[in-house]
Amino acid sequence: MADEVTARVATEGRVRHEMLDEGRRLVDAARAEGLTLRLLGGLAVREHCRSRQLCERDYTDLDMVAPARDSRRLTAIFREFGYTENLDVSTATANAEIQFVRPCAHDGESGAHDGEPRAHGGESGARRVHPDDHVDVFLDTFRMDHDIALLRRLEIEPYTVSLSDLLLTKLQIFRMTEKDLRDIITLLADVDVGDRDGPGLISGRYVGELCADDWGLFYDVTMNLQRVGESVAMFDLDDAQTARVNQAVLRLVAAIDGAPKSLRWRLRARVGTRKSWHSQLDDQE
Repeated sequence: MADEVTARVATEGRVRHEMLDEGRRLVDAARAEGLTLRLLGGLAVREHCRSRQLCERDYTDLDMVAPARDSRRLTAIFREFGYTENLDVSTATANAEIQFVRPCAHDGESGAHDGEPRAHGGESGARRVHPDDHVDVFLDTFRMDHDIALLRRLEIEPYTVSLSDLLLTKLQIFRMTEKDLRDIITLLADVDVGDRDGPGLISGRYVGELCADDWGLFYDVTMNLQRVGESVAMFDLDDAQTARVNQAVLRLVAAIDGAPKSLRWRLRARVGTRKSWHSQLDDQE
């Protein structure tokens, strides 16, 4: 039994690295063709993670973002990596998102339950780690509980969206999961919060400006920052990391509170939670 657990953990760890490596290869392949493609989501957090024990968690897919103008040319790049486009997704999202799928490429003897199909091309006894690989690509804008425009901000980091945007994609979630909370704390424990964007930096000013123009985003971001502050003790952080997270939360809250609020924000604030303030999504990951 112990040997099975050890093998499973080793396989899961290898798959995490393979998925992140795959994301980097896709970004590089797009760049070689003059196209822009960036990681977001949990694997983007992992790309910047220095505290590996904190960011060790399961990943089910790759989330990425690209300019809508590049979407057709990106299809050819994904095809070279063995993916095919799931046209149902582009139809369902009115071409706001595209998805690429392929049979699971992560072979591992302990990665599946009895009765699951063997991994394609694997050795005897190897099985699929999960049913298939899929990559969700947002076009121009990240759309979940709130919309975050990314088109003009994709050159700040070489492989991921900017850390400010990456943090916002997590803080904007209405029903945040433990995985999302872990990703936020991972970022805040490792990354400095300042007043400008740049590689390896979170811009409190940028976060504050976006929240000052959208009351719904403001509400969910501030509520989630409060939850981060209340939950940080639940994670295995040392005293220095805990202090960094708490200080980052204070800086972000100060930046949000200090940003001048737009007329749109002030009018919407009068309504408050009496009216829904976020998109209604049937399925959130």
